[in-house]
Amino acid sequence: MNDLNAMLEPGMFVRHPTRPDWGLGQVQSNINGRITVNFVEAGKVVIDGARVALIPVFDS
Repeated sequence: MNDLNAMLEPGMFVRHPTRPDWGLGQVQSNINGRITVNFVEAGKVVIDGARVALIPVFDS
């Protein structure tokens, strides 16, 4: 898993690096590298943290 993905916790905000159209997402869970994110424009999506390095957003 990507080092930054490992630090993601529920409530944190992220963006998907190749899907900017999904908008801002809020982490719902991060269990064994499977990160569930609720994106504004795409809804709830489960991300494989070993394949996608989500971008943390600290100033939403």
